[in-house]
Amino acid sequence: MEKVHIPPIYILSGGTGASGEQIVHTVLAQFPAGHVPVTTIPNIRRTDQIDAIIERCCEEKGILVHTLVDETLRRHLIKSAERCGASQIDLMGALLEKLTEALQQQPVGHPGLYRKLHQAYFERIEAIEYTMAHDDGKDPQGWNQAEIVLAGVSRVGKTPLSLYLSVLGWKVANAPLLPGIPPPQALFELDRRRVIGLTMEAGQLLIHRQKRQNRLGAPGPTFYTDPPAVHQEIQGACRMLKKHGITVLNVTDKPIETTADEVMNLMTRRLGNQSRIS
Repeated sequence: MEKVHIPPIYILSGGTGASGEQIVHTVLAQFPAGHVPVTTIPNIRRTDQIDAIIERCCEEKGILVHTLVDETLRRHLIKSAERCGASQIDLMGALLEKLTEALQQQPVGHPGLYRKLHQAYFERIEAIEYTMAHDDGKDPQGWNQAEIVLAGVSRVGKTPLSLYLSVLGWKVANAPLLPGIPPPQALFELDRRRVIGLTMEAGQLLIHRQKRQNRLGAPGPTFYTDPPAVHQEIQGACRMLKKHGITVLNVTDKPIETTADEVMNLMTRRLGNQSRIS
């Protein structure tokens, strides 16, 4: 059986390419066995950028998908693709032309305008995605991109607090502190002003852990729910954090909203306008 050529897809955009990516991947989901390579080329501003991609696309017999709102660049791409026989799909042109006629006005042609108008929304989505990708100690190499890093023992509330803060627009990573296992060195290389330890009274932490253990059907008791062991674990974590100059907040009996306010106020007092990483 002759091997089928799978054409690579190149997405060209004057902005980030997010809208084109979403449409392409939505369509590709209908072809789960296709394994089509997709490359996004954002920030297209010049015709020579377009020419280089078209040449590459022709060599690889690929498909050009574009969301260019700049009419000059869009028409150059279409004509150049036609000359070399490259397949191109214009995701913006037809709608722009239809609306130009219907509204009797010309589009402004500024790439990335939708994103600029909805910047707060996109920043919030980015914060949530970052936080989920850096939950429970994941990707320590990426912690330096966090606006806040939470550290604490198991079931002290790191994940729910991280997610709550992310919905408010903060990029949060969290690091579990496990008895007998040193935290990643990356934790101690961070700006201490952005790292906050969480602690809780042993009695309340035991209740949380016992509920989790029962929910999982795990046998007990173990060191995880042994009162002396839990007390020792909490004390050891607090000593270690304070030794490295990390502030520790006691979250016992506090609603998540109260703790989140404390964290955000602490960031603002420490860093002012620099509390948010751009």
